Amino acid sequence: MAAELTVGRVAQLASVTVRTLHHYDEIGLVSPSGRTHAGYRIYEPADVDRLARVLTYRSLDFSLEQIAALLDDPNVDEVAHLRSQRELLVERGARLEAVVAAIDRELEARAMGIQLTPEEQLEVFGTDKYGEYAMEAEERWGETETYRESRRRAATYTKEDWARLKEASDAALRAFRDAMTSGVPAAGAEGMALAERHRTFLCTWFYECSYAMHRDLAEMYVADDRFSSTFDIVAPGLAAYVRDSIIANSDAHLG
Repeated sequence: MAAELTVGRVAQLASVTVRTLHHYDEIGLVSPSGRTHAGYRIYEPADVDRLARVLTYRSLDFSLEQIAALLDDPNVDEVAHLRSQRELLVERGARLEAVVAAIDRELEARAMGIQLTPEEQLEVFGTDKYGEYAMEAEERWGETETYRESRRRAATYTKEDWARLKEASDAALRAFRDAMTSGVPAAGAEGMALAERHRTFLCTWFYECSYAMHRDLAEMYVADDRFSSTFDIVAPGLAAYVRDSIIANSDAHLG
């Protein structure tokens, strides 16, 4: 490094403004060791080294007063200060992570138009993961008009609407369970009526669900463990029963 550096050159090297260097000089934090005949500031290597330490402390959120004490008071324990600042930054990092996680959950929910907080999702659905399911739905079907229609509708729903939706969904699931445990054939008239009720539920709350689409959904209810477990936790084998009812009803309408 050259023996003498102008304030402009130091500002460039340190990625700070000339105004910042002037301020540091005015408060005695980093003062140039020399001046030109014209009175311009000249920084020597030791000055630049001090500036580098100042900027390091600033990046750790030390105040200028704290930095001055650290650099100028020989009785100050610099290591202790650094450890204390590290603890503060770790605590701040944990708080920021929590904030970021909350924002992510909100973004996930809003991706499907769900205007519910995680707490409200937990209250209504019994899980705060509903937004994650919405994100996956967007990845799978986000380019389809069906998905866009579902999102448009969901964006208008209040917490009370979601509660009514959940109540209707649970009632339909219980009806499938009762039919299965009573020995009602999945492909019989009663089973197909329940399948049609399920399709109407989707049409009412989310999107116009064609019979072909309903059939595809039924296959996914069994193929995807997350869907099948939702049914089978109500009654073992229920996912397959629902699928068979939907397929029978769809085939009957599709000819």
